[in-house]
Amino acid sequence: MKTKLIPIVLLVLAVAAVVGIKNRKQQEPAGIVCESGMCVLPIPQEKMQPADAAAAPVDQPLPKLLDLGAGKCIPCKMMAPILDEMKESFAGQLDVEFIDVWENQSAGEQYGIRMIPTQIFFDADGRELFRHEGFYAREDMVAKWNELGFTFGEPKKIEQELTSNKGNG
Repeated sequence: MKTKLIPIVLLVLAVAAVVGIKNRKQQEPAGIVCESGMCVLPIPQEKMQPADAAAAPVDQPLPKLLDLGAGKCIPCKMMAPILDEMKESFAGQLDVEFIDVWENQSAGEQYGIRMIPTQIFFDADGRELFRHEGFYAREDMVAKWNELGFTFGEPKKIEQELTSNKGNG
């Protein structure tokens, strides 16, 4: 009787292990929340309020960078850290959003996506200003925003430049 029970116990343990591994792989990285194919990147609390009084109030509409891609697409994965960094650097000045169109196909249709990743630049009133398909480097996106008339201050870089210039004085 015990010899028949051992394979059953081993089978149950194997199934439990496979289910555990599969569930672990499906979890999103820490801080990223995905619901219905729409992923939201977190903003650190210290970035929630503008650093100076001249910055835009939080309740004022902001220009928006919308990246439509997929979590399993290689160029989209390359864009993820860039979008994270921009969301942090430009908090309170630019709204950065990612939508996974493989999980939320209606969003792909809504925005007329032909390929991923696609970045769409919107003004504060929600009007589309520019659209780019494929990987888009951070420097190129910032240059495009500047070309469109938007300049975003980067507190960390400005502080670093001021500190390095004091030593050169």
